[in-house]
Amino acid sequence: MRPGQQLLLPANPLFIWGSLLLALLVNMLPLGRVSWMPDLLALVLVFWSVHQPLRVGIGSAFFFGIAMDVHQAALLGQHALAYSALSFFAITIHRRLLWFSVPSQAVQVLPLFVAAHAIELAIRMLAGGIFPGISVLLAPVIECLLWPVVSVILLAPQRRAPDPDENRPL
Repeated sequence: MRPGQQLLLPANPLFIWGSLLLALLVNMLPLGRVSWMPDLLALVLVFWSVHQPLRVGIGSAFFFGIAMDVHQAALLGQHALAYSALSFFAITIHRRLLWFSVPSQAVQVLPLFVAAHAIELAIRMLAGGIFPGISVLLAPVIECLLWPVVSVILLAPQRRAPDPDENRPL
C-alpha cells in the first residue's frame, strides 16, 4: 500500500462475482462485431486479479474465457487461454502495481491487454481466420483508458467514510 493511500474495507465476494457476471453480460450484448471494441470482462478480470488475487485467479479467468468462447462461437479455448494468461500476469505483478497511482497503473497494464489481444488474434489466425485490420490495436488502448474509471467504480464500496474522531487514526 502506498503511503497516504486510504485504507479500504474488505471486498464483498458477492460484489466481486456480481461485477464479473455483469461484465460478462455486457460483453455478450449484441453491439456488433468491431475489432476496436474493448473487452470489459478482461478489464474487470485484471482489476480483481490485481486487487483480490486469492479470490479471482486463473481458474475463474479460464471459466469466463470458456463462457465467452461458447457465446461467440469462437475456437474453444481462444478466450480461455487469453484470459488465463492475462490473469496469470496480473497476479504476477499485483504487488508492484498497487504501489503506483491509478493513471500509472493504467500504463502498467497496457502490455497485459496487448498480450491478451495478441494471443486471441494469433489463435484466430492459426485457425484460418482473417485479419481484422489495424484497428484491432485500439482495443487495448481503450481498455487502458478505462482502467481509472473501472478502478473508481469497483473500489467505491470498499472506501471508508471519513471518520471525524481524532482519537482513532484508522
